[in-house]
Amino acid sequence: MPLKTIYVVRHGYRSNWTTDPISGETSSTVPSPTNIPSDPALSAYGVQQAAQLAELAKLLEPPVARIYTSPFFRCVQTITPFAERLTNVPLICDRGLGEWYGTARFTHPSPAPLEILRKFFPTLMEKSTLVPSANGESIAELHDRTAFAVTSIIAECDTDSAHAETAILICTHAATMISLGRVLTGIMPEDVNEQDFHAYTCSISTFERKKGNQEPTAPIELWRPGQRVPDVGWRGNGVLGGWRCLKNADTTHLSGGGERGWHFSGEESFIEDMANEAIKAESTKRQCGTVQDGVGLSGVNERGSKL
Repeated sequence: MPLKTIYVVRHGYRSNWTTDPISGETSSTVPSPTNIPSDPALSAYGVQQAAQLAELAKLLEPPVARIYTSPFFRCVQTITPFAERLTNVPLICDRGLGEWYGTARFTHPSPAPLEILRKFFPTLMEKSTLVPSANGESIAELHDRTAFAVTSIIAECDTDSAHAETAILICTHAATMISLGRVLTGIMPEDVNEQDFHAYTCSISTFERKKGNQEPTAPIELWRPGQRVPDVGWRGNGVLGGWRCLKNADTTHLSGGGERGWHFSGEESFIEDMANEAIKAESTKRQCGTVQDGVGLSGVNERGSKL
Protein backbone atom coordinates (compact mmCIF):
# COMPACT_ATOMS: atom_id res chain seq x y z
CA MET A 1 0.00 0.00 0.00
CA PRO A 2 1.52 3.38 -0.98
CA LEU A 3 2.37 5.94 1.65
CA LYS A 4 -0.33 8.61 1.99
CA THR A 5 0.62 10.89 4.91
CA ILE A 6 3.86 12.36 6.24
CA TYR A 7 4.08 14.18 9.57
CA VAL A 8 7.12 16.43 10.07
CA VAL A 9 8.26 17.56 13.53
CA ARG A 10 11.00 19.92 14.67
CA HIS A 11 12.97 19.04 17.81
CA GLY A 12 12.22 20.83 21.09
CA TYR A 13 14.10 23.61 22.88
CA ARG A 14 17.72 22.65 23.26
CA SER A 15 20.88 23.80 24.99
CA ASN A 16 23.15 26.14 23.04
CA TRP A 17 26.66 25.97 21.59
CA THR A 18 29.02 28.33 19.77
CA THR A 19 31.34 27.86 16.79
CA ASP A 20 34.58 29.70 16.03
CA PRO A 21 34.15 30.63 12.32
CA ILE A 22 37.90 30.46 11.70
CA SER A 23 38.85 27.15 13.31
CA GLY A 24 35.43 25.50 13.40
CA GLU A 25 35.98 24.63 17.06
CA THR A 26 32.71 24.25 18.94
CA SER A 27 32.06 24.79 22.63
CA SER A 28 29.15 24.72 25.05
CA THR A 29 28.53 25.57 28.68
CA VAL A 30 26.23 22.57 29.20
CA PRO A 31 27.96 19.20 28.61
CA SER A 32 26.51 17.07 25.82
CA PRO A 33 25.50 13.48 26.60
CA THR A 34 27.50 12.39 23.54
CA ASN A 35 30.52 14.56 24.46
CA ILE A 36 30.06 16.48 21.19
CA PRO A 37 29.55 20.20 22.04
CA SER A 38 27.44 20.78 18.90
CA ASP A 39 25.17 17.83 19.76
CA PRO A 40 23.30 19.15 22.80
CA ALA A 41 20.42 17.60 24.67
CA LEU A 42 17.06 19.28 25.13
CA SER A 43 16.68 21.91 27.81
CA ALA A 44 14.23 21.23 30.65
CA TYR A 45 11.62 23.20 28.71
CA GLY A 46 12.36 21.13 25.60
CA VAL A 47 11.74 17.94 27.57
CA GLN A 48 8.36 19.39 28.58
CA GLN A 49 7.57 20.18 24.94
CA ALA A 50 8.50 16.64 23.90
CA ALA A 51 6.12 15.24 26.52
CA GLN A 52 3.30 17.40 25.16
CA LEU A 53 4.12 16.27 21.61
CA ALA A 54 3.93 12.64 22.78
CA GLU A 55 0.29 13.18 23.75
CA LEU A 56 -0.47 13.15 20.00
CA ALA A 57 1.02 9.68 19.47
CA LYS A 58 -2.30 7.81 19.57
CA LEU A 59 -4.43 10.68 18.32
CA LEU A 60 -3.02 11.23 14.85
CA GLU A 61 -5.08 9.87 11.97
CA PRO A 62 -3.89 8.04 10.00
CA PRO A 63 -1.70 6.59 12.77
CA VAL A 64 2.10 6.70 12.58
CA ALA A 65 3.52 3.35 11.51
CA ARG A 66 7.21 4.25 11.21
CA ILE A 67 9.37 7.08 12.61
CA TYR A 68 12.45 8.55 10.95
CA THR A 69 14.69 11.01 12.76
CA SER A 70 17.84 13.03 12.39
CA PRO A 71 20.58 11.26 14.37
CA PHE A 72 21.44 14.37 16.39
CA PHE A 73 20.69 13.82 20.08
CA ARG A 74 18.08 16.59 20.39
CA CYS A 75 15.92 15.04 17.66
CA VAL A 76 16.08 11.47 18.96
CA GLN A 77 15.41 12.74 22.49
CA THR A 78 12.41 14.74 21.26
CA ILE A 79 10.68 11.91 19.45
CA THR A 80 11.47 9.02 21.82
CA PRO A 81 8.57 9.72 24.26
CA PHE A 82 6.24 9.79 21.23
CA ALA A 83 7.64 6.48 19.94
CA GLU A 84 7.36 4.84 23.38
CA ARG A 85 3.60 5.36 23.36
CA LEU A 86 3.23 3.29 20.20
CA THR A 87 3.53 -0.47 19.71
CA ASN A 88 5.91 -2.07 17.20
CA VAL A 89 6.73 1.22 15.52
CA PRO A 90 10.39 1.30 14.44
CA LEU A 91 12.52 4.35 15.25
CA ILE A 92 15.10 4.87 12.50
CA CYS A 93 17.80 7.53 12.32
CA ASP A 94 18.79 8.80 8.87
CA ARG A 95 21.71 11.19 8.38
CA GLY A 96 19.98 12.49 5.25
CA LEU A 97 17.54 14.24 7.62
CA GLY A 98 20.32 15.89 9.63
CA GLU A 99 21.31 19.45 10.42
CA TRP A 100 22.19 22.24 7.96
CA TYR A 101 25.24 24.35 8.78
CA GLY A 102 25.84 26.47 5.68
CA THR A 103 29.29 26.20 4.06
CA ALA A 104 32.77 26.37 5.56
CA ARG A 105 36.41 25.49 4.93
CA PHE A 106 36.50 23.40 8.07
CA THR A 107 34.75 20.12 8.82
CA HIS A 108 31.21 20.48 10.15
CA PRO A 109 30.02 18.54 13.22
CA SER A 110 28.79 14.99 12.79
CA PRO A 111 26.29 13.21 15.02
CA ALA A 112 27.34 10.50 17.44
CA PRO A 113 27.61 6.96 16.02
CA LEU A 114 24.75 4.54 16.57
CA GLU A 115 26.57 2.58 19.28
CA ILE A 116 26.79 5.75 21.40
CA LEU A 117 23.17 6.77 20.77
CA ARG A 118 21.95 3.29 21.71
CA LYS A 119 23.30 3.79 25.22
CA PHE A 120 20.50 6.34 25.63
CA PHE A 121 17.97 5.01 23.09
CA PRO A 122 18.29 1.18 23.00
CA THR A 123 15.69 0.56 20.27
CA LEU A 124 17.12 3.08 17.82
CA MET A 125 18.07 1.76 14.37
CA GLU A 126 19.96 3.41 11.53
CA LYS A 127 19.32 3.37 7.78
CA SER A 128 20.81 6.47 6.21
CA THR A 129 19.79 7.42 2.68
CA LEU A 130 22.92 9.60 2.33
CA VAL A 131 25.47 11.53 4.39
CA PRO A 132 25.63 15.35 4.01
CA SER A 133 28.94 16.89 2.97
CA ALA A 134 31.34 17.43 5.87
CA ASN A 135 32.09 20.88 4.44
CA GLY A 136 28.47 21.95 4.55
CA GLU A 137 25.92 22.81 1.88
CA SER A 138 24.39 25.77 0.11
CA ILE A 139 20.65 26.29 0.51
CA ALA A 140 20.07 24.72 -2.92
CA GLU A 141 22.18 21.70 -1.94
CA LEU A 142 20.24 21.33 1.31
CA HIS A 143 16.96 21.18 -0.62
CA ASP A 144 18.32 18.61 -3.07
CA ARG A 145 19.70 16.51 -0.20
CA THR A 146 16.37 16.67 1.62
CA ALA A 147 14.47 15.81 -1.57
CA PHE A 148 16.61 12.73 -2.21
CA ALA A 149 16.36 11.57 1.42
CA VAL A 150 12.57 11.85 1.63
CA THR A 151 12.11 10.37 -1.85
CA SER A 152 14.18 7.35 -0.80
CA ILE A 153 12.16 6.98 2.42
CA ILE A 154 8.83 7.20 0.58
CA ALA A 155 9.98 4.70 -2.03
CA GLU A 156 11.06 2.26 0.67
CA CYS A 157 7.66 2.51 2.38
CA ASP A 158 5.83 2.14 -0.95
CA THR A 159 7.70 -1.00 -1.93
CA ASP A 160 8.01 -2.76 1.43
CA SER A 161 5.60 -5.66 1.04
CA ALA A 162 6.15 -6.73 4.65
CA HIS A 163 4.50 -3.57 5.93
CA ALA A 164 1.49 -1.51 4.95
CA GLU A 165 2.44 1.93 6.23
CA THR A 166 0.12 4.71 5.18
CA ALA A 167 1.69 7.34 7.51
CA ILE A 168 5.19 8.05 8.79
CA LEU A 169 6.68 10.75 11.00
CA ILE A 170 9.97 12.60 10.45
CA CYS A 171 11.72 14.47 13.29
CA THR A 172 14.33 16.96 12.14
CA HIS A 173 15.72 20.52 12.40
CA ALA A 174 14.37 23.94 11.42
CA ALA A 175 16.11 24.35 8.05
CA THR A 176 15.46 20.74 7.08
CA MET A 177 11.81 21.02 8.14
CA ILE A 178 11.32 24.06 5.90
CA SER A 179 13.06 22.41 2.97
CA LEU A 180 10.93 19.28 3.44
CA GLY A 181 7.82 21.41 3.02
CA ARG A 182 9.21 22.83 -0.23
CA VAL A 183 10.39 19.57 -1.77
CA LEU A 184 7.20 17.68 -0.87
CA THR A 185 4.95 20.34 -2.41
CA GLY A 186 7.37 21.32 -5.18
CA ILE A 187 6.95 25.00 -4.30
CA MET A 188 10.28 26.81 -4.11
CA PRO A 189 9.88 30.57 -3.60
CA GLU A 190 11.93 32.98 -5.71
CA ASP A 191 13.25 34.41 -2.45
CA VAL A 192 14.63 31.50 -0.40
CA ASN A 193 14.26 33.65 2.72
CA GLU A 194 10.47 33.74 2.32
CA GLN A 195 8.62 32.54 5.40
CA ASP A 196 6.45 29.96 3.66
CA PHE A 197 6.80 26.85 5.81
CA HIS A 198 7.23 27.41 9.53
CA ALA A 199 9.41 25.54 12.02
CA TYR A 200 8.57 26.12 15.68
CA THR A 201 10.07 23.87 18.33
CA CYS A 202 8.02 20.66 18.66
CA SER A 203 5.57 21.86 16.01
CA ILE A 204 4.07 19.30 13.62
CA SER A 205 3.26 19.70 9.93
CA THR A 206 1.05 17.31 7.97
CA PHE A 207 1.43 16.47 4.28
CA GLU A 208 -1.00 14.38 2.22
CA ARG A 209 -0.13 12.70 -1.04
CA LYS A 210 -2.01 14.16 -3.99
CA LYS A 211 -4.83 12.04 -5.38
CA GLY A 212 -3.89 10.22 -8.55
CA ASN A 213 -0.27 9.93 -7.39
CA GLN A 214 -0.65 7.06 -4.97
CA GLU A 215 0.63 4.20 -7.07
CA PRO A 216 3.54 2.37 -5.40
CA THR A 217 6.92 3.79 -6.35
CA ALA A 218 9.78 1.90 -7.94
CA PRO A 219 12.91 1.63 -5.74
CA ILE A 220 15.22 4.66 -5.85
CA GLU A 221 18.87 4.29 -6.85
CA LEU A 222 21.14 4.19 -3.79
CA TRP A 223 23.48 7.09 -3.03
CA ARG A 224 27.15 6.21 -2.66
CA PRO A 225 29.82 8.12 -0.69
CA GLY A 226 31.52 10.74 -2.84
CA GLN A 227 28.63 10.77 -5.30
CA ARG A 228 26.75 13.97 -6.08
CA VAL A 229 23.24 13.96 -4.62
CA PRO A 230 20.95 12.76 -7.46
CA ASP A 231 18.32 15.16 -8.80
CA VAL A 232 14.89 13.68 -8.17
CA GLY A 233 13.06 16.38 -10.13
CA TRP A 234 11.13 17.88 -7.23
CA ARG A 235 10.98 21.51 -8.40
CA GLY A 236 7.52 22.44 -9.62
CA ASN A 237 6.09 18.97 -9.04
CA GLY A 238 7.05 17.85 -5.56
CA VAL A 239 8.66 14.50 -4.89
CA LEU A 240 6.96 11.45 -6.33
CA GLY A 241 3.93 13.25 -7.73
CA GLY A 242 3.59 15.92 -5.08
CA TRP A 243 2.04 16.44 -1.65
CA ARG A 244 -0.40 18.93 -0.12
CA CYS A 245 0.35 20.70 3.15
CA LEU A 246 -2.66 20.23 5.42
CA LYS A 247 -1.08 21.71 8.58
CA ASN A 248 1.88 24.07 8.66
CA ALA A 249 3.85 23.77 11.92
CA ASP A 250 0.80 23.26 14.13
CA THR A 251 1.42 24.02 17.82
CA THR A 252 -2.05 23.65 19.34
CA HIS A 253 -0.76 20.73 21.44
CA LEU A 254 1.87 22.93 23.12
CA SER A 255 1.06 25.00 26.20
CA GLY A 256 3.45 27.73 25.02
CA GLY A 257 2.19 27.75 21.43
CA GLY A 258 4.59 28.54 18.59
CA GLU A 259 8.05 29.39 19.93
CA ARG A 260 11.59 29.82 18.64
CA GLY A 261 10.51 30.07 15.02
CA TRP A 262 13.26 30.22 12.41
CA HIS A 263 13.61 31.06 8.72
CA PHE A 264 16.41 31.24 6.16
CA SER A 265 18.45 34.44 6.10
CA GLY A 266 20.87 34.02 3.22
CA GLU A 267 23.41 31.26 2.75
CA GLU A 268 24.83 31.61 6.30
CA SER A 269 28.26 30.75 4.99
CA PHE A 270 31.20 30.66 7.40
CA ILE A 271 33.37 31.46 4.36
CA GLU A 272 31.38 34.64 3.68
CA ASP A 273 31.35 35.54 7.36
CA MET A 274 35.12 35.29 7.53
CA ALA A 275 35.57 37.46 4.43
CA ASN A 276 33.10 40.08 5.67
CA GLU A 277 34.68 40.21 9.10
CA ALA A 278 38.13 40.61 7.53
CA ILE A 279 36.87 43.53 5.42
CA LYS A 280 35.27 45.17 8.46
CA ALA A 281 38.37 44.67 10.56
CA GLU A 282 40.65 46.14 7.88
CA SER A 283 38.29 49.09 7.31
CA THR A 284 38.18 49.85 11.03
CA LYS A 285 41.96 49.73 11.33
CA ARG A 286 42.39 52.01 8.30
CA GLN A 287 39.98 54.52 9.81
CA CYS A 288 42.01 54.43 13.01
CA GLY A 289 45.28 54.71 11.10
CA THR A 290 46.64 51.47 12.56
CA VAL A 291 46.28 48.98 9.73
CA GLN A 292 49.33 46.90 8.88
CA ASP A 293 49.93 44.84 5.76
CA GLY A 294 49.38 41.15 6.39
CA VAL A 295 47.14 41.61 9.44
CA GLY A 296 44.35 39.05 9.17
CA LEU A 297 40.99 38.48 10.79
CA SER A 298 41.14 38.34 14.57
CA GLY A 299 37.47 38.54 15.53
CA VAL A 300 35.36 35.48 16.38
CA ASN A 301 31.64 35.14 15.66
CA GLU A 302 29.26 32.95 17.61
CA ARG A 303 27.03 30.62 15.64
CA GLY A 304 24.65 27.80 16.44
CA SER A 305 21.84 29.42 18.44
CA LYS A 306 19.24 29.11 15.70
CA LEU A 307 19.24 25.51 14.63
